[in-house]
Amino acid sequence: MDKLTIEGNIPLQGEVVISGAKNAVLPILASSILLDAPLILSNVPELRDVSTMIDVLRHMGAAVAKVNDAEFLIDPRRLNCFEAPYDLVKTMRASIVVLGPLLARYGQARVSLPGGCAIGSRPVDIHLKGLEAMGANIEVNEGYIHANAPKGLRGTHFVCDTVTVTGTANIMMAATLAMGETVIQHAACEPEIVDLAECLNRMGAKIVGAGTPTIIINGVTALSGGKHTVIADRIEAGTFLVAAAITRGKLTLNRVDAKALEAVIAKIQETGVTIESVNDMLIIDATERKTKAVDIKTSPHPGFPTDMQAQFMALNSVSSGVGTIIETIFENRFMHVPELHRMGADIRIDGHTAVCHGVDHLVGAPVMATDLRASASLVLAGLAARGKTMIDRIYHLDRGYEHIEKKLMQVGARIQRHH
Repeated sequence: MDKLTIEGNIPLQGEVVISGAKNAVLPILASSILLDAPLILSNVPELRDVSTMIDVLRHMGAAVAKVNDAEFLIDPRRLNCFEAPYDLVKTMRASIVVLGPLLARYGQARVSLPGGCAIGSRPVDIHLKGLEAMGANIEVNEGYIHANAPKGLRGTHFVCDTVTVTGTANIMMAATLAMGETVIQHAACEPEIVDLAECLNRMGAKIVGAGTPTIIINGVTALSGGKHTVIADRIEAGTFLVAAAITRGKLTLNRVDAKALEAVIAKIQETGVTIESVNDMLIIDATERKTKAVDIKTSPHPGFPTDMQAQFMALNSVSSGVGTIIETIFENRFMHVPELHRMGADIRIDGHTAVCHGVDHLVGAPVMATDLRASASLVLAGLAARGKTMIDRIYHLDRGYEHIEKKLMQVGARIQRHH
């Protein structure tokens, strides 16, 4: 099992190119199931989850070929298997997003209940309720969702019980080929939903309102192929912003959408760090002063993203003062705290709240990653710590960060992967 070792306490300096967004590319890959012609997808990051989704599409009979660096051609025209088996999807929650497209295009689906990070309950009830409202028959049996819509799907007015990004994506994709109009209320507003809608509209879908709590989809009879470029990964960008801040370095991030990162940028600036936005670049300078701890409460977009909570926990650990972090999205997302304790962090947990008392410095130690963003927080802590940190179970990192150690080495980090 791969491990990372980090020699910390080195300010990062240089430029980083931000990769395509994991949380955008996965539903877009699944949306290719809906099409009558090939999709050429650019800015596809090299991630374990992307490889898994491509394996799922190939298992179903789609042809997937790498055209050149970060560009793939997906041809769904010979798709003849309507199953996403457990062996393929057990590591990835987002696998559920093939359900809506399969039902809409082929009227049937057999999809394993998803796996992924152990950060708490992420039930698929909303996905199933939305598809049932569109006329699907659904049973859950022996770990699989069995669904069919022999008469096709029809438009509906659906209110999501809670905001769900994958649920919104699934229902929106299904609605593109449903008969009539579908209205999704209490929809997720994340940039990744906007990117999916833009891709589908390019293929001939009729979607308005993506990025707002109300999305309206008018079903069409068929979707064509075309080209689409995946948006930049705002969570990777946010992670590198914290990397600069926690090491008191200076980084230029290229290919960034600053608008998608407003909540994160505001909190980084609150720590006392300088950030300048120029076109699609962010320049962060943390060399002048020690950071101050900040208070955070996670919430759906445009609020502070839960996927940046662990990284800010690491930053608060070595910042002046006290910072309170409230996690409102997932009930089990403080699993990185015991590992940060091993490195000398002073963090106390009370339910969904973590209170961080900044310490002068962290000390390198052997630690274990428990989920994707927890892994990132441990890398950040290792970059700031005195001495050597060894991080085990980094396969979590590879699910969501493209060549993270190579990017960090390019800006001065002493980091090494061990097989």
